[in-house]
Amino acid sequence: MTGYVLILYYSRHGAVAALADKIAIGVQQAGVEARVRCIPPLDNSHACKHAIVSQQELAQCDGLAFGSPVRFGNMVADAKAFWDSTTSLWLKGELIDKPAGVFTSSGSMHGGNEATLLSMSLPLLHHGMLLTGIPYSEPELHQTQSGGTPYGPSHVSGHHADSKLSIDEQRLAISFGKRLASLSQQLKQHRV
Repeated sequence: MTGYVLILYYSRHGAVAALADKIAIGVQQAGVEARVRCIPPLDNSHACKHAIVSQQELAQCDGLAFGSPVRFGNMVADAKAFWDSTTSLWLKGELIDKPAGVFTSSGSMHGGNEATLLSMSLPLLHHGMLLTGIPYSEPELHQTQSGGTPYGPSHVSGHHADSKLSIDEQRLAISFGKRLASLSQQLKQHRV
C-alpha cells in the first residue's frame, strides 16, 4: 500500500526537529514513507533542515505528526498561522478520518508540554482528524525522567539549546511513529 505520513514541524533550536527525525524512523520501520517537512516561518530568522510543506502535501498525506516548541502553553505563532491558512482544506474535508498526533519540546520539566500538546490538537480536531497518542503499554512512559507523555512525544531541554534527546524520549518518538504509520495504513484501507 502506497502513501506517506507527513511529519510537519517548526523548530528554532533543533529539539523539535530531532523529535521529527525519530518519529520518521518509526514510520519507516513500519514500512511507510515518512515525509518530514517544515512549517513556513513568519520571518527568516532561522533556516529549516527540511523542505517547507505545501498545502498539497498536507492534503494528500495518510497520517500527520505535528510538532512545535512550547510558547506559554501553546504552539508557536508560525504554527498557528500555518493552520489559519488551511481553510480551503477544511472546507473540502481533505483531512477527515486521517490519524494525527502531536509532539513538542520545552526548556523546563513544567514548561507547558502537556498544555501545548493539547492546544496543538485543536486544529486537528477541527479538520476531523483522529487523534492518537502514546499508550501506557510503552515501558518508557512509566520510567521517563524527562519528556514523554500519553498526549505525544516531548523533550525537556533544561534550558540548553543543544540538549540531546534522552533514550526514553527517542524510544517514545520512534514507537509513536510506528503507531501512527500503522494506523494510517489501517484507516486508509477503509477510505479506499
